[in-house]
Amino acid sequence: MASHSPHDRPRVLVVEDEFIIALDLSETVKDLGYDLEGPYADKANAFEAIEDDMPDCAILDVFTGDGEVYPLADKLAAAGVPIIFHSGHVTPAEVRVRYPDAQACAKPCPPDRLIDALQEAVGKVHAD
Repeated sequence: MASHSPHDRPRVLVVEDEFIIALDLSETVKDLGYDLEGPYADKANAFEAIEDDMPDCAILDVFTGDGEVYPLADKLAAAGVPIIFHSGHVTPAEVRVRYPDAQACAKPCPPDRLIDALQEAVGKVHAD
């Protein structure tokens, strides 16, 4: 099983199947000085990426090229990884029912809202 201990420089997993949105999320992560894992267009490749080392935070689209991202989210949540759901198909309220500790940003999400969510999520991991 993959370990989850904070990295010196926070590492953020991005799973998003829409190219332009994935690029925008990736640039936001890098602009904040965080290491980027991905972006991955499907959960299968994201599962491979976390096999040996968990990220400090994850930004997940709910629907990816290979279906719903919930199995990946379950594994991340079980490891204590803060999750930010970024979706245009599922409301933040719907996400909170299944993942009460996760944050959710509805697409289109203002950049400052996503930045605040990222900083809060990374801050939780590095405060422990």
